[in-house]
Amino acid sequence: MTRMGRRAFLGAVGIGGLAMALPAAAATFGVTSAGGFFTVDTGAGLVFKVNQANGDVTSLKYHGVELQSQSRFSHVESGLGAGATVTASQVGQFVVVTETATDWYGSGTIVHYLVARNGDPAIYMATFVDSLGAGELRWIQEFDRSVITGMNPDADIRGGTAIESTDVFLVNGLTRSKYYGNHRARELTVGGVTGAGVGAYIVYGNRESSSGGPFYRDIEQQGSTTIQLYNYLWSGHNDTENQRLNVLYGPYALIITDGPAPAVPDLSFMDTLGLRGTVPLSGRGFVVGKGSGVPIGSVVGWANSQAQYWTTTGANGNFSSPAMKPGTYTQTLYQNELPVATRTATVTAGATTIGQNLTSGFTVPAAIFRIGEWDGTPTSFKNGANLTVMHPSDVRMASWGPTTYVVGTNTAADFPAYQWVGVNNPTTVKFTLTAAQIAARTVRIGITASYANGRPQITVNNWTSAIPAPSTQPKSRSLTIGTYRGNNTQFSYAVPATAFVAGTNTMTINVVSGSSGTGFLSPGVAFDCVELF
Repeated sequence: MTRMGRRAFLGAVGIGGLAMALPAAAATFGVTSAGGFFTVDTGAGLVFKVNQANGDVTSLKYHGVELQSQSRFSHVESGLGAGATVTASQVGQFVVVTETATDWYGSGTIVHYLVARNGDPAIYMATFVDSLGAGELRWIQEFDRSVITGMNPDADIRGGTAIESTDVFLVNGLTRSKYYGNHRARELTVGGVTGAGVGAYIVYGNRESSSGGPFYRDIEQQGSTTIQLYNYLWSGHNDTENQRLNVLYGPYALIITDGPAPAVPDLSFMDTLGLRGTVPLSGRGFVVGKGSGVPIGSVVGWANSQAQYWTTTGANGNFSSPAMKPGTYTQTLYQNELPVATRTATVTAGATTIGQNLTSGFTVPAAIFRIGEWDGTPTSFKNGANLTVMHPSDVRMASWGPTTYVVGTNTAADFPAYQWVGVNNPTTVKFTLTAAQIAARTVRIGITASYANGRPQITVNNWTSAIPAPSTQPKSRSLTIGTYRGNNTQFSYAVPATAFVAGTNTMTINVVSGSSGTGFLSPGVAFDCVELF
């Protein structure tokens, strides 16, 4: 069969329609069935074995060396269990293993695909989830630690003692967690672990069906009795969006090499295999426009209930989207991670929607003082460089305070990135006004996330603001699991002229909440910027 003929055949019948008899013995490339397992030889030194009862990958041999842990097998979700249906088909240069569970979360359906392509030392994957969703949608690859030895040390919890929940640990005096050292979604390309003469890498693929936007972080690795390499497709870990349903997640891949990271492969061949939920290039459209009022290289994002995408502005602020599913999207322009403009954009299959321009509507007035910058992150503040790689209690963190900040003397690096009721309340800001500067003024405080309904209340000398309403934020842990990303919110306080004095003024910022909690799990906020104008 010719290459084009094979593609046409696969696209016409879909994987569910393939009914080829499995060969009795494996060729250089192919699949065999024996003893309750499918064994797939990629023809490139990688051979993997799939349990026909539950879809677990139980063996992953590269040039004869077993990489797969034999104490904990690899699987989608937490394993599909004994109710799964597992089939395998081979057509030409492809082997497709299809794993289906039809009673998922009561009566839902999950379909996971494992694909081998002749001559590639890789398992290509994609996962379809229907309307009932899944709580921990992920691929977990479990490796033998005696073979795979190199990983992100921030996520290696082996030998540690749990200090928060069962996922943050103290190891030799330093905090470690699977949440630490992870990339933002927009930076997820290829990441992996290594051993002597071998490397194992996740190619994260497109994130269109995942959620949280371009700056969202989730788990990538964990070291325990095994070394675990993840592709987290959905978790709800401090996620600002709901899970996307009735969609195909991926494609993505696990690639094995002799050590070095592979180049990002072209995964478009997966569109030809008839996988449930596939939307091929011919069924997609594009958006082009211009972003103004932000630096070149700023992010433009699109999101609706079915998909998310992003790109960056180029010369003159022009941008062009990735290939998108048809639909109506909220289009957002970001100043670093701060959303500064939105509009609606409609995508039509086979067409390019032009003129989808955005101009920043975020104003930065002349200020009496400004601490930090309006960029949607707390990274310029005290401990800002450590927020995503360690727990706030880590000995490598500078003291959180309480802090007294003197305008004109201190810098942003002296102001706390995070503030909690039970750790470092209040933060005090001292500033000087001349008689001519005394007038009714505005204090504006930006946050990037909050925990347990924490929000700032201020006192200026003898005047105290009302307690603002809480911002809308995810309900899970945030500030302790390596992320400052929530919903950016600005709180404004109209301060009367009578609150100020000529000379030294004192403003205190207290985090308040109707919710309880202790220490680093008490109500808290992540700061973006604090200003008086």
